[in-house]
Amino acid sequence: MKKIKRFLPMLLALVLALSLAACGSNSPEPAVEKPDNKPQTTGNEEAKPQGDPVKLSYWTNSRHDSEFIQEKIDHFNKTNTSNIEVEMTVMADNYVQSLDLAFTSNQSPDIFAYPSREHYLKEYVEPLNAYLEDDIKEKFSGSIKEGVNMFEGNIISLGNFGTTIRLVYNADVFEQLNLQPPKTLDEMVETAKKITEYGKKDGLYGWAMNYKNPAGALSRSMGAIASVEGMPNGYNFKEARYNFAGWEPIVEAFRQMYTDGSTLPGAESLDIDPLRAQFAEGKIGMYISYSYEPGVYKDQFPPKINWAATQVPAIDETESEGIINMGGLSWIGMSSKSEHKKEGWEFMKFMYSDELLREYHENGYGLSVLPHVLNGAKVPDIAGMEYFIPTKFDGNWPVQPSITLEGKAVWDEFMKYILVGGDFQSIVTDLNTRYNAALDKAIQDGTTTAEPDPSFDPRSFQIEK
Repeated sequence: MKKIKRFLPMLLALVLALSLAACGSNSPEPAVEKPDNKPQTTGNEEAKPQGDPVKLSYWTNSRHDSEFIQEKIDHFNKTNTSNIEVEMTVMADNYVQSLDLAFTSNQSPDIFAYPSREHYLKEYVEPLNAYLEDDIKEKFSGSIKEGVNMFEGNIISLGNFGTTIRLVYNADVFEQLNLQPPKTLDEMVETAKKITEYGKKDGLYGWAMNYKNPAGALSRSMGAIASVEGMPNGYNFKEARYNFAGWEPIVEAFRQMYTDGSTLPGAESLDIDPLRAQFAEGKIGMYISYSYEPGVYKDQFPPKINWAATQVPAIDETESEGIINMGGLSWIGMSSKSEHKKEGWEFMKFMYSDELLREYHENGYGLSVLPHVLNGAKVPDIAGMEYFIPTKFDGNWPVQPSITLEGKAVWDEFMKYILVGGDFQSIVTDLNTRYNAALDKAIQDGTTTAEPDPSFDPRSFQIEK
């Protein structure tokens, strides 16, 4: 059975590729009673309950922290006194689809990472209200937000870490060519071209992103630039409408780096870890990514180059109007279909312990957003982390309306344009029409709200330096 579980993600992906996914969904099981508040085990207890262990499956799509989390899970498996054994599966880029297939085919994991409003509406996630002891409620009270990790009063997850996004660059090449980090899109395009002209003969290109996963690649790069310009996900808070027209210079800059040959060949089939490996080898001049990178280069891909990071480029030289969303209020949740909810909560308490979260922060896997974790925590002593410390251009956007979109998402449409071109204005018109239609339907159905705020100023959410 364990062997079958290990191959389940590949099986699910194959089934998805063949379009043979099962359909339908079942209602969640009735909520179980609040589990006993057993003390957290921290030692190396040798006395273990007899009999077969209660096996829990944990799915995540986070690769950057997988070695650290696996070590912690191994410790939990050895030391917990409830005879619980947790097996973690790190999914590839088909995480969302695999979760859907797993739930509709009654093969869902017991615990899974990053539960969202969509999971709540699909009844995938077990509300945690009945499980939260008073001390945990008090610690996390400031980070429980309706519409983010709580819906209709039902808490689906607790926070852990937020992320900042920066332009990561090869400092050695910049020094050799006497280049300054680009501050605008035009400078970024020109810098990528100069690096490629210099290094192409040795396999060095000015720009790369993990274009195999459009949503992941463009949300962390193009989406970050749009957010700092006051256009998060194309949603205009002042008008309470979607409008992607302002994204044109961003999309055109990415397309220009592709068409003029400044983008690493094969980027359209590149995952993020192979990209990091190429960057560590000195084959990429620039890319945009999260504050995970210092920890990744420390533990997984020791770089052969000197590197640095800076604020993502702006559209032009005018002052940026917005912020890049740090997030961090949803980490792990419990499956509504788990047959071992009491044991699942015991594992979740271990994962949310002060010691584990503080070590997570101090090791640079993520910048904690929790005051009780930051209290007494050391600044991560990791090369490069200093570039990712939050500035006034980082913060948390207010919650945007949640919609169910018909057709391709903005990331897929813009990725296609970057690679093959097309009529950009027609693409934007179609996106605006479909996104606003989905918004109108969600408002009509009562599943979301959206009110215009003519005085809205995203700079009010900036974090002061």
